[in-house]
Amino acid sequence: MSFLRNVKSLAPLLDRVLVQRVKPEAKTASGIFLPESSVKEQNEAKVLAVGPGVFDKNGQRLPMSVAPGDRVLIPQFGGSAVKVGEDEYTLFRDHEILAKIQE
Repeated sequence: MSFLRNVKSLAPLLDRVLVQRVKPEAKTASGIFLPESSVKEQNEAKVLAVGPGVFDKNGQRLPMSVAPGDRVLIPQFGGSAVKVGEDEYTLFRDHEILAKIQE
């Protein structure tokens, strides 16, 4: 999808959630750099945008369970990958989000 120049031009539809995985720390708190092979991809992501939600059988819009800015746990696999420039993002359905991280 090289036609996308900015992730802000991407608006999720229905119950979809646009997230960006949080990059794992490559350095420990004491300043030791970890080799790339020991740093696993994390299942934590930041919600960038959400769709308006789906309609129930009575025509009422169901609210989304997450909002932009939320930190969430996402499945290790799945979702639809979107690349904008060098950055990678993923679209999930609202019900695929595993948990919201409370601060």
